Amino acid sequence: MLLKRVVETGRSAQKSRVTVDVPGEGRQLITLSIDPVTEQGSDSHYLIVFVEDGAQITARIAAAPDEPSRETVLESHLESDLRDTREQLQALTEEHETSLEELRSANEELHSVNEELQSANEELETSKEEIQSVNEELQTVNAELAIKVDELNNRNSDLQNFFAGTEVATIFLDQHLVIRGFTPAVAGLYNLIPSDVGRPITDIASHLQSVDLRTDILGVLNTLEVFERQVVLNDGAKYYLMRVLPYRAPNSKVDGVVVTFVEVTSIVQAEEHQRLLVNELNHRVKNMLTVVISLATQTLRGATTLAGFSETFVGRVHALTAAYSLLSSEAWQSVSLREVINEELKPFMAGEKNANIVLDGPAIKLQPRAALALGMAIHELTTNAVKYGALSVAEGSVSLTWRVEQQADDKELTLEWVESGGPVVAPPTHRGFGTNLIERGLRQDMSAVVTVEFAPAGLRARLRAPLRMGQTAD
Repeated sequence: MLLKRVVETGRSAQKSRVTVDVPGEGRQLITLSIDPVTEQGSDSHYLIVFVEDGAQITARIAAAPDEPSRETVLESHLESDLRDTREQLQALTEEHETSLEELRSANEELHSVNEELQSANEELETSKEEIQSVNEELQTVNAELAIKVDELNNRNSDLQNFFAGTEVATIFLDQHLVIRGFTPAVAGLYNLIPSDVGRPITDIASHLQSVDLRTDILGVLNTLEVFERQVVLNDGAKYYLMRVLPYRAPNSKVDGVVVTFVEVTSIVQAEEHQRLLVNELNHRVKNMLTVVISLATQTLRGATTLAGFSETFVGRVHALTAAYSLLSSEAWQSVSLREVINEELKPFMAGEKNANIVLDGPAIKLQPRAALALGMAIHELTTNAVKYGALSVAEGSVSLTWRVEQQADDKELTLEWVESGGPVVAPPTHRGFGTNLIERGLRQDMSAVVTVEFAPAGLRARLRAPLRMGQTAD
């Protein structure tokens, strides 16, 4: 019993006046003591100690008679059992009280823990509400951020489409000329690839002629004024307007430069074409005035009266004006041979007179010089036919035909003017200005060979000119 109690409680226990039988000596009273011995890392052990109380019981039993000796032994046993029972009861009472104290302490601890848990639960509830509130705020902020991100993506997409649509080559640089970014159109001007972001622009090869970009950029950073100039590619194929302007941060601080290149090739070509047109116009005005003066001089020499001079001169000026008007309407480009002829014959192609003139030939384009020369020649032939030839009488007619003939090396234009049904034509006694104008003008401006025959049946004229002089046959 004592050992069981020590095992259960783990504390030392002692029991006195324990009777034990000692062989050859009778009974002996002892004190029994049991102590737990605990060693780290091993099983529990117990130390059992037997301590002698004396030999009184043995002596008394030996001196007394047999029967009293039994009573004494019985009494001693009963007393020993009673004492053991009391000790056990006392031990149980102490254990019970100890257990009650432990239970009470445990109950208080549980109560305290319960209160702490309840307090922690309340704090968790509060934290949960705060976390829920923060979560709602984060959701709101996240939604706003998502809207801002979508707007930023849309703006970025718009900007990319804008740069791609306008094809404006743009380079963004910081104050140290380091590349921040660029548009795809820059590839035609600088050998830039996406990995070049973060490198100085001065390290990148350029396709532009005589461009000191570093000097231009430093000048803009010093003056904070926009700089622009016209630049051209190395092959001279394209022209660009380069503009360098300060790059300003949201706080208006200058944080670099923006370099843009806008292609102005068409504008440069238009300006060059305009200069050529002005020069050509000046040249043509001088030529026209020279022709007019020559017409006036030659007409005056052949005129016998002022009225005759006026009629002839005004007619020739009108013919020249008609050719110039036709060329102006075509922007001084190539014009149709048929249109030149119709313009000169317009006064004689209306109403019933139309039947007196027959035109036949393919579509042919003439350059301005050839058109002017041919127009003047048609005018002279028509004027002569109206005054002296087939168009001076109602039964007379004129056949004007042209064709393209293939020669050995090139194509050749052949034009024939044939009058018939008019008065008998007599050869002139001297060559007039009209004949000289036809032959010299066509030979000079068309490299033409002109033959004029004053046949009795009517005047016949033939023109043969190579198409290599700017004329084209459709």
